[in-house]
Amino acid sequence: MDFSKRVKSISASQTLKITSVIKRLKREGEPVINFAAGEPNFDTPDEIKSYAKDSIDGGFTKYTPVAGMPELREEISKKFRAQNNLKYNPDQIVVSNGAKHSLMNVLMALIDVGDEVIIMAPYWLSYTEMVKLSSGVPVIVSSSKESGFRPDFDKLKAAITKKTKCIILNSPTNPTGMVWREDELEHLGKIALEKNILIISDEIYEHLVYEDKHISIGSLSEDIFNNTITINGVSKSHAMTGWRIGWIGANIELVSEVTKMQSQMTSNASSISQRAAIAALRMDDSWLSFIKKEFRERRDVMMQMLDNYGISFIKPEGAFYLFMDISKFQNGSFSFAQDLLDKKLVGVIPGEPFGADDYVRLSYAASIEEIKEGVDRVGSFLDG
Repeated sequence: MDFSKRVKSISASQTLKITSVIKRLKREGEPVINFAAGEPNFDTPDEIKSYAKDSIDGGFTKYTPVAGMPELREEISKKFRAQNNLKYNPDQIVVSNGAKHSLMNVLMALIDVGDEVIIMAPYWLSYTEMVKLSSGVPVIVSSSKESGFRPDFDKLKAAITKKTKCIILNSPTNPTGMVWREDELEHLGKIALEKNILIISDEIYEHLVYEDKHISIGSLSEDIFNNTITINGVSKSHAMTGWRIGWIGANIELVSEVTKMQSQMTSNASSISQRAAIAALRMDDSWLSFIKKEFRERRDVMMQMLDNYGISFIKPEGAFYLFMDISKFQNGSFSFAQDLLDKKLVGVIPGEPFGADDYVRLSYAASIEEIKEGVDRVGSFLDG
């Protein structure tokens, strides 16, 4: 069968691929420690599940408006204003099947063949593949591990060409957990305005910031707001990865084009999941405080144990990932991850698809007991 150049140009998600192997080993009874997970290990809160069940019983099982239920778009608008100081009206919001789908919609609506999208490394491994699927060209801007992989603006400016269409911003960052500071966001916003480049801001981990606070780049000024597309969802914040609800906030013109495109590709997101998202957004802050406290404790345990073993890593300021330095090993991150899984039954994600082959990503979306056991196994593996 002759497949398209588009599909041949991309790779499968290594995160999902490795996670599926770990799940298979668990089903077979192997005592695997899963540091590969890209999702919270909490269950969706009961009040969200109850609201969804009531919605099923109430007959909310039909098509909804393509861009999302009006009630949900209203709740998202309120959330943007209250939590992010972003003044998106309900008609400036499109609800999709997860934040990943939201990002893909935006890229498909904006990118023509040959358009360039700047992505700062290390990056979430799907960004590059999604740009390729959109017929665009990913342009990678590197940064140094000595700086903690903070943005290098000289390299960023040097990467901009006449073909540059947009920049993808992710804060807190997957895989490093780096959180962009206000002055860095202002610098990026200024560059984007000067060069007439759109900013796509992926803020899916916004509620998991441990030392400082999350700042939405669009909140810095009206000009930057008008030049920014904000992407978010409930997957990470409310342990709803499988419900598949994400959204964009953007100007009316882009919202109209994304809605038109989504109407032909998927129609609306699941009606039941949309109702569940309404319940999530109406919850008080106690749940968000709980998960933030839990993940901070887990992060601190993992960091302390890795320190005790003399293992180098980037201190995560947010999200629930730790980027571990394996540069002393010569076989690369894929070989390292495979050997660790084969010999110690610990699953991690190789850093190569994130743009950093000297690292592997460890998720601390696991219990304290699993973290302790898993890091002990990593230490034993490194000791040979």
